[in-house]
Amino acid sequence: MKTVPQSEHKWLHKLLGEWRVTMGPTAAEGTGPSHPEWTESVRSLEGGLWVVAESRGEMPGGGSGTTIMTLGYDTAKKRFVGTFVGSMMDCLWVYEGVLDEGGKSVTLDTVGPDFEGGGKLVRYRDTIAFRNDDHRELSSRMLGDDGAWKLVMTAHYSRKH
Repeated sequence: MKTVPQSEHKWLHKLLGEWRVTMGPTAAEGTGPSHPEWTESVRSLEGGLWVVAESRGEMPGGGSGTTIMTLGYDTAKKRFVGTFVGSMMDCLWVYEGVLDEGGKSVTLDTVGPDFEGGGKLVRYRDTIAFRNDDHRELSSRMLGDDGAWKLVMTAHYSRKH
């Protein structure tokens, strides 16, 4: 079976390259960047159907961290699919999502641990939005018990030249 890359696969190629990553604050943290700068390297697997993003940096409170995200497009489901793991957690996040009508952002839904406690699983929604070819943003929201999406993290990406 050979899948021919679609326009959605080509959209993912906008992520390719080397990036500087700064984490923005959550509403509870205030207004300035709250974490040290990270770096991200994004490559495509042979065939152009999948991208792999590996990020490295210092964790708030000390110690280093590594995260790996995979993203592709499932032509049968007509949805973006992927995974996310981090060296600081034992959860495998499984993504599924869609491209917005303007082609500027992908919204990925997943389920993971409630970081506010309680030991339950909650829904998350991560959005990758391009501001231009050299700047993008990742925002992560958690669905609260009140049915509202609460911003939990924002990361800003600037392409290294």
